[in-house]
Amino acid sequence: MSKKNAPDEQSDSTLFQQEMGVIEKIAQDKVHHRNVKPKPMPKFRQQRIEHNLNSTFSDHYEPHTIGSEETLSFRRSGIQHRLFSRLRSGHIQIEAELDLHGMTVAIAHRELARFLQDCQTDTLRCVRIVHGKGWSSKDQKPVLKTKLNSWLQQDDDVLAFCSAPIEDGGTGAVYVLLRRTKR
Repeated sequence: MSKKNAPDEQSDSTLFQQEMGVIEKIAQDKVHHRNVKPKPMPKFRQQRIEHNLNSTFSDHYEPHTIGSEETLSFRRSGIQHRLFSRLRSGHIQIEAELDLHGMTVAIAHRELARFLQDCQTDTLRCVRIVHGKGWSSKDQKPVLKTKLNSWLQQDDDVLAFCSAPIEDGGTGAVYVLLRRTKR
């Protein structure tokens, strides 16, 4: 058996250097990296936000239980009929969504408060909240739907809400119209 040509004793890096040849360093002056720091938030404002998250909605008022297929509808005085009709028909762009499926009342309460606070911070106008129809809850009654109806009516930043059209969740979801905040 004859020996074939033995591989060169040169390393891969040496071979690479030979192939590349002379390299000139390019001066890079086009990209300027900036560290974007968040705007400072006053301590009292942060404390107020945390307090609001904890006490946004009252559970002392218990409305009658709403049926699974019952539609929700609420609007504050001053909300034009045409605007409310556009909300009901889904002609206002949905900017965010919260899904409360499978959450306990306590967790849903906290998530809803945080979600609405974030929506106000981000100046969102219309959102969808999916609460479900309650088929998998105890006694097959819509606990979250009933609570959500009560909670949303208590929030001054909620101008109107209504059950979504069937293609967006029907009676298992609501569209919520929020007050515009000034930055």
